[in-house]
Amino acid sequence: MSKSAIKNGEIIREEDAVLPITSREVQCNYSVYEALRVLGGKAVHLKDHEKRLRESAAMLKMEIPELPLEKWIDTLVAHDGLEDVTMRILVVGGSNVQVFITYTELLTYPDSYYDEGVAVTTYQGERFMPTCKTSNLLLSYLALNDARSKGAFEALLVDRNGEVLEGTRSNFYALKDGVVYTADTDKVLSGVTRLSVLKALELMGVPVVLRAPGAEEIKSADALFISSTSMAAMPVSVLDGKPVSTDNEFVKKIMRYVREHELD
Repeated sequence: MSKSAIKNGEIIREEDAVLPITSREVQCNYSVYEALRVLGGKAVHLKDHEKRLRESAAMLKMEIPELPLEKWIDTLVAHDGLEDVTMRILVVGGSNVQVFITYTELLTYPDSYYDEGVAVTTYQGERFMPTCKTSNLLLSYLALNDARSKGAFEALLVDRNGEVLEGTRSNFYALKDGVVYTADTDKVLSGVTRLSVLKALELMGVPVVLRAPGAEEIKSADALFISSTSMAAMPVSVLDGKPVSTDNEFVKKIMRYVREHELD
């Protein structure tokens, strides 16, 4: 069966979810997006994702109307008989705002990623408007391609001051002497999963310092981990080709908390 999508509230064929390349908004990536999980036919943390979508649009001075996203998602779920998928909401601004909702197979990872950890690389670069979830993803594309060419799962972005801010598709944390260090909220793209991770750390009694750790500093950390909607929390075991310490059980506790509270 062919897949469907939503365009401005209407069901269309996925292959018809296209944008004109002559549009100035398309050429300039004047758009914002959110990716979320649908479990058992229900969108996870939809209100939180919609809040961040609107916050991102406001940063770009993009005016978007009220959007019945829950109704539109429910319509797509019912039409294609969906259960567990990853959905993407894309809003393109301009005089004629366009909203697309598409879906892919639910993104999951092997248990070995959580049991053994994953490899990451470092990449020099800073995202444009880091607190805004725009479609301007060239830096992330280049950094992740570089990581994959080296056999790594993710790339960590290092700013001009040598601070490790975040991954191309994840938030980043370093555990040292019982304290977790992660970039301040005004320097990275925060969101639903990062808030869940910080809440889990609070419940575990682990202090958090909102300061991006240095690229040299993380080499001697007690554990490194990353988080995102699809990953929950995932340990890092290799940094730039060299093994690093990791406390996988510590990270797995956080991962379990994130997943257990998805439908709260």
